[in-house]
Amino acid sequence: MGLLIGTGLVVKIVLIILIFFSVVSWAIIFFKLFQVHRANSESVRFMDFFWKSKRFDTIASQIDRFANSPLTVLFNEGYGELKKVVEVPAASDSASINTDLGGIENVSRALRRATNSEITRLEKYLTFLATTGSTSPFIGLFGTVWGIMTAFEGIGKTGSASLAVVAPGIAEALIATAIGLVAAIPAVMAYNHFQHKIRVLVNEMDSFSTEFLNIVQRNIAGK
Repeated sequence: MGLLIGTGLVVKIVLIILIFFSVVSWAIIFFKLFQVHRANSESVRFMDFFWKSKRFDTIASQIDRFANSPLTVLFNEGYGELKKVVEVPAASDSASINTDLGGIENVSRALRRATNSEITRLEKYLTFLATTGSTSPFIGLFGTVWGIMTAFEGIGKTGSASLAVVAPGIAEALIATAIGLVAAIPAVMAYNHFQHKIRVLVNEMDSFSTEFLNIVQRNIAGK
């Protein structure tokens, strides 16, 4: 704290910026940990439920149990588009599909739109982590360079270059680089971690879309 208080105005501004980046980064990290963990765990549960269920309408009635899974968004969009090309006779509980390849393509487009929407949602705020990780060391370095310039200016005015005169100014300057690294390292590690987790979820969404379309096509072929 003594070093922080003793820094010059420019270095103080740099430190405030870096502390802001660090605080916001940690808030994003905790939020994304919670969001991605729920998305992963509920996706596993949803896929287990999906394969155990025999009918899409049964799955749709229980979809709220897995509200945080991106796969449920894909199912809702795909099933909603599918219902537009399905006729339900008034006197029968069974459904007959009167679609063609155009109808299948509509379902496929709905699944792609939902996938892109979910990727955007999952990647939200990660840009800030990437920005923090890439710029914080340079912001800290700027503060350090400025602090060293100020320290040498003070040495020139006093005319003394002894360690007792030089060391405090250099130490005050280097704290900016240290805070920059403190902000950048967790941000970079978290960004890479979340990118990996999101890639896994994207692969699951792609696999689910393929399986959903295969099920629809098999049902159409059987009609």
